[in-house]
Amino acid sequence: MAAPAPAPAQTPRSGRQLILAGHGYEAVIASVGATLRTLTFDGRDLIVPFAADEVRPGYRGATLAPWPNRVVDGTYSFGGDEHQLALTEPARGHALHGLLAWTEFADRVVEDDRVVLVAVIEPQLGYPFRIEVAVEFHLDSHGLNQTVTARNIGADAAPWGTGPHPYLVGGAGRVDDWTLTLPASEVLTVTPDRLSPVAVEAVDQHPEWDFREPRRIGDVFIDHAFTEISRAEGVAEVRVVAADGHGVALSWDERCPWVQVHTADLPADASNSRIGLAVEPMTCPPDAFNSTVDLIVLDPGAETAASWRFRAI
Repeated sequence: MAAPAPAPAQTPRSGRQLILAGHGYEAVIASVGATLRTLTFDGRDLIVPFAADEVRPGYRGATLAPWPNRVVDGTYSFGGDEHQLALTEPARGHALHGLLAWTEFADRVVEDDRVVLVAVIEPQLGYPFRIEVAVEFHLDSHGLNQTVTARNIGADAAPWGTGPHPYLVGGAGRVDDWTLTLPASEVLTVTPDRLSPVAVEAVDQHPEWDFREPRRIGDVFIDHAFTEISRAEGVAEVRVVAADGHGVALSWDERCPWVQVHTADLPADASNSRIGLAVEPMTCPPDAFNSTVDLIVLDPGAETAASWRFRAI
């Protein structure tokens, strides 16, 4: 009697695992959501990791597209039509972080120091546009660079925005123990219950969120978008550093005039609360599908790209 056939190998819950290594860095990219699952330098974490066979906790490390952050009430008007998106943040009643976070991306390029993953946003209720999204991760001596390129392969102009969702790790301890440098002079205030945008105000009016000069984060709560970011030769950089002087920096150019920062407070889950600082460069602010502030409109055949770089300190 023939032996039973072996059970087929199971793909990990986070998808295929693509490893980039060199120059002291190692990055593991998970194909579901084109997610940066782990990133280390000389063995120390630069982002909060999660296990390959774990359902990704929230949006940790995911690529956000065709919008980052929230669309308030999931409703917006574009091209003279009203649209209703699925409410993927049901507790607050918003559409959160785009449409690709749980999509399986296909391989376009797989090399030792570079991978390119690709997926297509197909026309659907709430977003009747067709966008090809390519996500490139490239590792070199300067760190890990991620680039998101969108190409409109449909027949109609489409609204677009993107950004990443890493939780940076300064070192030992938690968010409270680390020093943050955030060179932004304006903050988008939000409602306390739903985090809906209210107004852009100077951080001078909100000293608790003023990190233009490096200082310890302490017990301050942050879940806000910042703008008017000072740059060196066009490049903005946020730094998170532990008491021993080690840490991580995330930098980006003018294609991302906004950055969302969140202290990752989880009152109901003390063991995972404030274990990483979310730093999310964004091409547009929260609810840009309604405000149209810095919203990218992709005409048929048009292409746009944005990128950011992680490096160890």
